[in-house]
Amino acid sequence: MTAGTITSEVFTTAITLTPVAPRHFDLAFTAVTQPCPWPKAYGGDLVAAAAAAAMRSVTDGKSLHSMHSYFLRPADIGAEVRYEVEVLRDGRGYSTRQVRGYQNGKPLYACLANFAAGGPGGSFQSPAEDLPEPESLPSTADYLTGRSGGTMTEESKDYWSGGRGFDMRHVPGPVYLAVDGEKVPHQAVWIKPFDPLRPVDGLTGAQRDLAALAYVCDYTILEPVLRVLDLPWARPGLVTASLDHAMWFHREGPIGDWLLYAQEAVAADAGRGLGHGRFFTRDGLHLATVAQEGMVRAS
Repeated sequence: MTAGTITSEVFTTAITLTPVAPRHFDLAFTAVTQPCPWPKAYGGDLVAAAAAAAMRSVTDGKSLHSMHSYFLRPADIGAEVRYEVEVLRDGRGYSTRQVRGYQNGKPLYACLANFAAGGPGGSFQSPAEDLPEPESLPSTADYLTGRSGGTMTEESKDYWSGGRGFDMRHVPGPVYLAVDGEKVPHQAVWIKPFDPLRPVDGLTGAQRDLAALAYVCDYTILEPVLRVLDLPWARPGLVTASLDHAMWFHREGPIGDWLLYAQEAVAADAGRGLGHGRFFTRDGLHLATVAQEGMVRAS
């Protein structure tokens, strides 16, 4: 993959929706899942597209403040998913939507999304950790150059390096081929789009940026679980899958600069792991919080 082909466009393409006639609920849209080197589509693709569908159904200025999702079936890559939106409630202060994703006639994703009008009040933010600056860390492409092993193919190296739309730099180190750094239940990832995010039809810039957090969070949220269990992504026999996902959006902030994604493993047992993460701007503004449980199996 050459530097000229590495862009963030894969994300904005993933959340570009086409309105269609609803079959089940009040509104419906379709979107196409994006390429990836795994058997099934990336889970964050579904979360971000569902967030976009829910946001397009709220027209009174309220902002998305939380999502709670379940992944029901794997999604095919490069195929349409129909997102049906049910208008559950529109109040003065809050609105609620249900979104279901369908493919091949079956539901594969479901979420509830809540929107808030906002209001006066105090503000609290946790400080970001004292970590190395992102410019001092190797990019994924730099890290993987000349390295190989396990189930890692040239196609998957290209994808990890530039196919996700975002530059990701790990502290203490990545878990692609081996667990680089201590086998501890926490890590941090600096994240930045490869280039400025493009406009998306039907969404404001602020809505697109919220969807960007929903999209990118799933790539690494289970990595603290893998780290503490000493399970790199390329380990033969490793199988992971997203099960459920929750996200809270606290405030708007710039997505074009580096974001710090501080993560920890909450639990790991019975073939499942729970990860927790917080997004901060470079100057320490807390933008969003994520929790996700996933299947983790290693033969």
